[in-house]
Amino acid sequence: MRKLTVKMSGVVQWLRGPMDQGRALGDDRGDISITTVIIWVAAVAGALLIAGTIAVVVSRYNGMLTGI
Repeated sequence: MRKLTVKMSGVVQWLRGPMDQGRALGDDRGDISITTVIIWVAAVAGALLIAGTIAVVVSRYNGMLTGI
């Protein structure tokens, strides 16, 4: 168990180095732009529209599709 702890400690230190360097470069609050929000809303709306269209088509032609 001690070997595993020592190995994991090394991995954590290896990952922590780049993260600390990134933090030292500046304050990144993780703000997202309005453009990103618009793109995500459009993508989700498009996916819901496509899913809704498929659901309507399947429900409308359900009787005809059962024999296939």
